[in-house]
Amino acid sequence: MDDTATLPDERLELIFTCCHPALALEAQVALTLRTLGGLSTEEVAGAFLVPFETMSKRLGRAKRKIREAAIPFAVPPAHVLPERLDAVLAVIYLVFNQGWGAGRIDLASEAIRLGRVLATLMPDESEVLALLALMLVNDARRHARFRNDRLVLLDDQDRSLWNADQIAEGRALLERATALGAAGPYVLQAAIADLHLDEPRDWEQIALLYGTLSRLTGSPVVEVNRAIAVGEVEGPTAALEILDALDLDDYRYLHSTRADVLRRLGRADEARLAYERALELTEAGPEQRFLAMRRAELLPRSDGGE
Repeated sequence: MDDTATLPDERLELIFTCCHPALALEAQVALTLRTLGGLSTEEVAGAFLVPFETMSKRLGRAKRKIREAAIPFAVPPAHVLPERLDAVLAVIYLVFNQGWGAGRIDLASEAIRLGRVLATLMPDESEVLALLALMLVNDARRHARFRNDRLVLLDDQDRSLWNADQIAEGRALLERATALGAAGPYVLQAAIADLHLDEPRDWEQIALLYGTLSRLTGSPVVEVNRAIAVGEVEGPTAALEILDALDLDDYRYLHSTRADVLRRLGRADEARLAYERALELTEAGPEQRFLAMRRAELLPRSDGGE
C-alpha cells in the first residue's frame, strides 16, 4: 500500500485516526471505544476491569493531552498504519467481546465487518487475519449459546446450530495467519478457539497454548482461562491454586470459574459465595439466570440455612 492510499471504510478510518501513538496504548483504545465504538464510559471501564471513576479520569486526561499537545486527528499516511495496528485490533476485539458477552449481535457483527475490511487492507498481517478468524469461529456458535433465555455451555450446545461456513472461513484464515510465521496473541487465541470446537477437546494442548499466551501478554484474564484448562488436565485443586493467586475481584468470570471449581471439589458453601459475587457483577439476562441456576443446584448450606 502506498502513502496516497485511503482507508476504504469511514469508521475504520476514524479508529486509525483516534489511535494516535502520542497517547498511551490503553488511552488510545479507551478513547476510541468511547467516542467511536458506541460504548458508555461504564462499559469501557468494564472492558478494562477498572472502576467507572478510574476510567472517567483516564479519558479526561487523554482528552486534555490531545488539546494541550494539539495532536492532529488526521488520517495517518499508509506507511505509519502498522504502528497503530495494535490499538486498532484491541478496539475491534473489545467491541466484539462487548457484543458477544452481552448478546449484542449488532456490536459483534460490526466488529466482524471491520475485521473483514482490515484483512482486505492488510492481507499479510498475521494478527489481522487471526483476529478475524477468532471472531468468526466464536460468532459461529451464536445461535447455540442460548436456550430458553439461558446461557448454554459449549459442551451442551446443539452443534447443528453452529455456522459451518463461518467456522470453515475462520479456520482458513487461521491457516493463512499461521503460515505467515509469527505467533502473536490473536494467532494463539484463534488456535485455542479452534481447538475448543473439537470433540473431545485436547485440553493439554489448550493449556499449553494458554500458558504461552499468558507469558506473552501477562494478562490475569488469560490466567483465568488457563486455570480452566489446567483443571481439566490436572484436576480442580490445580485450577484453584491459579485462581486464588489472581487479583481480579471485579471480574465476574473469575468468581464464576472459581465457583465451578469449588463445586467440583465439594466445597458447596464456598462455591455459593463465589456464585453470589459473580451474580453481583453480572447484568440481568441469560448469563445471570444461568449462574442463579447453578447456585440453586448446590447442596443446602452446612449450617442448615437456605
